[in-house]
Order: sequence, then structure tokens, then C-alpha cells
Amino acid sequence: MPARDPHRFVNELDEAAIERLIARLEGRAKDVVFTRLFDKYAGHISPGESAHVLEVGCGTGAMTRSLARRGDFSGRAVGVDQSHPFIEAARRFAAEHGVGDRVDFRVGDAHDLDFPDATFDAAFAHTLISHVTDPQAVLREMVRVVRPGGIVAIFDGDYSSMTYAMPDHDLGHRMDVALTTAAFNNPHIMRDLPRLMPQLGLQLQQAWGDAVVEIGTASYFKSFAETYAPYIIKSGMFSAEAVDAWLAAQHQAMAEGSFFAACNYYTYLATRL
Repeated sequence: MPARDPHRFVNELDEAAIERLIARLEGRAKDVVFTRLFDKYAGHISPGESAHVLEVGCGTGAMTRSLARRGDFSGRAVGVDQSHPFIEAARRFAAEHGVGDRVDFRVGDAHDLDFPDATFDAAFAHTLISHVTDPQAVLREMVRVVRPGGIVAIFDGDYSSMTYAMPDHDLGHRMDVALTTAAFNNPHIMRDLPRLMPQLGLQLQQAWGDAVVEIGTASYFKSFAETYAPYIIKSGMFSAEAVDAWLAAQHQAMAEGSFFAACNYYTYLATRL
């Protein structure tokens, strides 16, 4: 069968698969390798202490919670996701972290947001745009629900740059491609955004890139491989034996201190015209 991005088709997954994704999203949110990337732009998406901010594709709400906990933010944060189990988890985690009174989580489609025009001061999508069915439709909706002059922030990876070291370089490259194809509907989208933003009513204000790299030991890329490698098998791109051997090689490299993996991530901050 063709590769099917699990986040794009999350509503078709069984309960066990959804629980694995919830664990991945929450684990990633605690990983300092990754949390620093949100912290780097979070201050730009809270224009004023009483700002009204939307996260599109909020998953389990980890980034919305992080925004609500910031000392420079005393406004209201809303998160939207297509998955009922993700939103239920988001509400539960928000209550457990003591921010339930400052955040609101709703089930909704990023391609058709159920908010009036110009509702929010800012909207952001944190590792969403690489998964959606139609990136331009999602961006149009984000622009629509943000007030003129408001902020739209997009953070995601350029997943064609993602690589795990393997002694057999050809096999390693093919497994990198398979992992990217299995996990992301739009692995190149961040390369397209500078061209698309002006067409969608956005003026790019700032942009930067960060390399996420783990050498010797692994946490972020360990979780990534373990979560998404099974989808390579489901797609038929590699056999279960080949994927299991690849995972075993990664675990061995971690144990020996010879692990290497890397991926480039990009942040775009724009204003609505």
C-alpha cells in the first residue's frame, strides 16, 4: 500500500497507534533538543500580554501549554486538532499542568477553521504543515482568522534533510527516504513557503534555520525512529526484517556511543497584510 502519513490519517488509526503518537508528542515536548526551538520563537507570537493566540494542529497541546506558562503571556490560547483523542489528552494534560483556565482545546479541521475572520492576534503551526492534505488551504485559513497586522508563525522540518548514519551509505539513504515518505505528506514544504507566503497575503518578517543533531547518544531521534519506522513496513517500502535490522543498528550505535542523526528545521514569522 502507498505511504500514509499517520498524522494526516490519525482518525483512521487504532487506539494503540494513537497512544504511541500521544506518547511521542508528549515525550518530544520534554526533550531539550526540541523545546529550545519553540522557546526561540514563542516570544514573537504573543503580541501584548492579553493576546489571543491560536495553535493550528495542536496535537496533545504541548506547545499551547508551553505558551500559557510563559511569564510574558497572560492572554488566551486556543488549540485546534482534527483528532478527538488528541484533544481529550490536551484537555487532561492542561488541567494536570495547572493551565486549564488559560487554554481552550477544540476538535476542528485546519483546512476549514470554525472561527470568524480576524479573531486572533496571532496563529502558529508547530510541525503541522508537513502533515496536512493541502498546505496552502491551511495557510489561507490561518491568515483569515488573524487580524490585519497579526502574526502567523510556521515552524517545521525540511525532512528531506533528515538522515541517520549507517555503515552502508546506500542503504542508509534509502531508509532515510522511506522514513521521510512514511511519516510526512509534505516533506519539502518549508522550501516552498517563501514563495507561497506573498500569494497568501503574508509578509515575511523573520526567518531562520536550526540543525537538530544528536551525536553519540540519542533521545529525540531515538523516539522518532521507534515511532515512525513501523509505518515504513506498512507502506511496503521495506520488509519488516529490513526495518528491524535498521532499528537494531541504530540502537547498537546508541549503546556504543557512535550514533549520528540530523535534520534541518526552519521558523518563518510573517504578518498578515
